[in-house]
Amino acid sequence: MGRFSLGARGLVREPVAGFLLLLSCFMGAFACGDRSGEEASIDFSGPVAGWPQVGGNLAGQRYSPLTQIHRGNVGQLEEAWRFDSGDVTPTTSLQVTPILVDEHLILCTPRNQVISVDAETGVERWRFDAKPDLAGIYNPVCRGVAHARVESTAGSLCRSRVYLGTLDARLIALDAETGRPCEGFGVGGEVNLLDGIGETRDGEYYMTSPPTIVAGRVVTGAWVTDGQRVDAPGGVVRGWDAVTGELVWAWDPVPDDREPVKAVDAAAGAEYTRGTANAWSLLSADEERGLVFLPMGNAAPDHYGGERHGLGAFASSVVALDAYTGERRWDFQTVHHDVWDYDVASQPVLYTHPGGPERAGIPALAQATKMGHVFLLDRRTGRPLFPIEERPVPQGTVSGEMIAPTQPFPTLPAPLHPHALPDEEIWGLTPIDRAQCRKLVGALRNEGIFTPPSYEGSIVFPGLGGGVNWGALSVDDERGRLVVNSMRNPFIVQIVPREGAGDLSGTDLVGAQPQEGTPYVVIRAPLLSSWGMPCTPPPWGQLTSIDLATGEVEWQRPLGNLRELAPAFGEFFEWGTPNQGGPIQTAGGLVFIAATMDRTLRAFDVETGDELWSRLLPASGHATPMTYRVRPGGRQFVVIAAGGHFPLGSPSDDALIAFALSEAPSEGR
Repeated sequence: MGRFSLGARGLVREPVAGFLLLLSCFMGAFACGDRSGEEASIDFSGPVAGWPQVGGNLAGQRYSPLTQIHRGNVGQLEEAWRFDSGDVTPTTSLQVTPILVDEHLILCTPRNQVISVDAETGVERWRFDAKPDLAGIYNPVCRGVAHARVESTAGSLCRSRVYLGTLDARLIALDAETGRPCEGFGVGGEVNLLDGIGETRDGEYYMTSPPTIVAGRVVTGAWVTDGQRVDAPGGVVRGWDAVTGELVWAWDPVPDDREPVKAVDAAAGAEYTRGTANAWSLLSADEERGLVFLPMGNAAPDHYGGERHGLGAFASSVVALDAYTGERRWDFQTVHHDVWDYDVASQPVLYTHPGGPERAGIPALAQATKMGHVFLLDRRTGRPLFPIEERPVPQGTVSGEMIAPTQPFPTLPAPLHPHALPDEEIWGLTPIDRAQCRKLVGALRNEGIFTPPSYEGSIVFPGLGGGVNWGALSVDDERGRLVVNSMRNPFIVQIVPREGAGDLSGTDLVGAQPQEGTPYVVIRAPLLSSWGMPCTPPPWGQLTSIDLATGEVEWQRPLGNLRELAPAFGEFFEWGTPNQGGPIQTAGGLVFIAATMDRTLRAFDVETGDELWSRLLPASGHATPMTYRVRPGGRQFVVIAAGGHFPLGSPSDDALIAFALSEAPSEGR
């Protein structure tokens, strides 16, 4: 990724390595010394627990009741086994979180191979290759699969099923025991998700997140490529019969004054409404109440809304659907008329609110956003648990655009991310670097959060990636604690009249989005100096703990350091790094997270935020870890996918690594 500066034709690539690439080229990895300071015996009589969903459970809590690994012995944690999938190229990203099915881990690789391995040894059991058509997919990724037990009509076959959404828009059901397609599901074990979507281009509509199974339905959203055209494929969310693969319902996200498309005859050329907001990230579900919760993306295109004609009604929102019928129960919008690409990237996380007396016991939902906002809602109604203020925001000057006059701001928890970059906080590694940043920032619109895209270029801070992204957050219902990672990396977004932009193909303009059907193209770039360093002060990545009862921050610390960038003294610069991936919490009082660009998995004390343990990974772990213990007398494992992330500049790999305590029990102990 090169540096960008404002030239006559917009933001232009310059032959200087950007900050993210600089980090990936020079930052190695390290292993901190064990900091627990204690030697403790290992208790093999504790609880047994699995990890049945990518988010830990249907609620997405990323929490485990396991206690074998705890504050006192985490320093004894060491690598137990490593599995290399063999599916890696320079452009793949291994962001998968495996799930535990019986005594086996099941995962997907970036190019849609599904693999089952023994959970205690890492030995492969079976493998299925979906062989997707990768035309137009510049960064293959698969974040996980889903599992369900069903009443099968095929005897004992396929009663335990694994569901995969593919990079060429298929939904596949596999027998969890053998990896073979379930013949009674769809046609030959698969459903074509392009039915009813209409015309699509290569790599424009596909799944990167797993489906969600609730109320006997397999619920699917899809990724729709950003910023391409007004008439992009629609963001319909559908519920399929988990046994047969038949379509049960479809939610077409159109405003209330338009008739939604509930069923289509694809053979007759009918299709769902185009240009609507999509749900590409992880969904959540409340089985007891029969609800499924959607984190919604943007209506098309992302940075100009003059041609949307109301189709952004549910964009950048949390939407609750009836899992049986697909009917909308409620919705809460986190950004009005989003032109910043602030789509809801994080999984909605369900919990029981501990605050009282007026809030105690409320079935709640925590939604983190790219703005660094965390909205706490009653999941039955969508009403906020703490006051939310509609505040005036900067207005636009782009012809044809209408910026929302106000935006919602949560009062508690307080924002995780600064809302402005004032002149006195413009940063540089040296006085020269800082002077360059001041000059660059001075040429841009810089009026704080929600500064709209402009002809001269605007600073979008938080940046397009967040704040908080798809790694989401972790909630411990017992302690009433929320833990979340975030990053601080601003972007520049510039509106360029189409007639002055010329042909963007083959030029030096990068980050360009064509936005076909509008009068403008958009140029996007990170805000960096000519040295490729951020113009914002550290920390560039951080980890935060929040008391859910009060909404107050308990502790906050930088996440990641520059030890490998400056080997002689870099360990003293805990400035954080850009991060993708998420945290988990355990009943052992620990937070585990990788996510950073320094190739390290870390364990923190959940009460204090102190780092207790860390280990080198072969590549950056831009995934969310998971933990499990499959049997009494067995060991608790912590597993992380270490496969880098091509768009961040992190080199790709294919390693799945399990850590456990070094002292193994004897049989029957």
